[in-house]
Amino acid sequence: MKFDLPLSELEEYKGTNLKPKDFNEYWNDALNELSQLPMDYELIPADFTSNVADCLHLYFYGAGGAKIHCQLVRPKRPGKQGPGLLWFHGYHVNSGDWVDKLGYAAEGFTILAMDSRGQGGLSEDNLQVRGTTLKGHIIRGIEEKDPHKLYYRNVFLDTVQAARILFSMENVDPERVGVYGASQGGALAIACASLEPRIKKAVAVYPFLSDYRRAWELDISNSAYEEIHYYFKFIDPNHEREEELFNKLGYIDIQHLAERIKADVLWAVGMEDQICPPSTQFAAYNKIQSKKRLLVYYEYGHEHIRTLGDKVHPFFCELL
Repeated sequence: MKFDLPLSELEEYKGTNLKPKDFNEYWNDALNELSQLPMDYELIPADFTSNVADCLHLYFYGAGGAKIHCQLVRPKRPGKQGPGLLWFHGYHVNSGDWVDKLGYAAEGFTILAMDSRGQGGLSEDNLQVRGTTLKGHIIRGIEEKDPHKLYYRNVFLDTVQAARILFSMENVDPERVGVYGASQGGALAIACASLEPRIKKAVAVYPFLSDYRRAWELDISNSAYEEIHYYFKFIDPNHEREEELFNKLGYIDIQHLAERIKADVLWAVGMEDQICPPSTQFAAYNKIQSKKRLLVYYEYGHEHIRTLGDKVHPFFCELL
């Protein structure tokens, strides 16, 4: 370790961001709001076809009325109920290639892969807020007095709505649903498992969106958290609103949600990760109260980790 804490200290690290006093009320209100939305969705056959699975575009309406797109990949096993898997992608991009999901579909999983609103996929971001739109989703909505207008509040709720839709499908056993993601997707997997207690298994690979103050204390100008640096540099150069900023970010900090998780968790961390530093990850991991397992990759950063997929697969296949 050259820039973060040694593993012995990381294992005891509890994070820097204080949880907002009304944090639980904030998310309970958000979930109540979500419950008022219909669970209707539209299915459109994809151009991509497979011999083992049906591939469809799925659209639903999320918080604030935004139209959210997902890839639905379901096994060609009519009448047979099987496990489900929610799939969340990394920052800026989209839910990926259809073929990526076929291995799990061949095992019997129904996969629902969500495009995060306003990023590289087909999901709509209709959030209207004050402040910069030049750089970054972490700070989107931060200029509003009302923390209910934070961008990631809506994205976290989208993950819950996607989970509820997956639970409702006749070919899915709601007692056997897992979530998976890396980086931003890892954060969304944790958020989804925190806010939807029926999730049974969660895999988070070097998750984003945790312990924002710690990320800022490190060298974040070239990391996934760089927009905090730019916020201070261009909007609040004297840090007059520093405490206000970090308090608001506390509402969308997965370390504060982690203690709500009921699922079994498999977490992978690269000890040379300078994009989502290990200490920001341990701030959340150490708060998980459910069954959990940590995979430490000492020579890896924020990159493809060899052999990890072979460990994730049997973890999810326990749902079969």
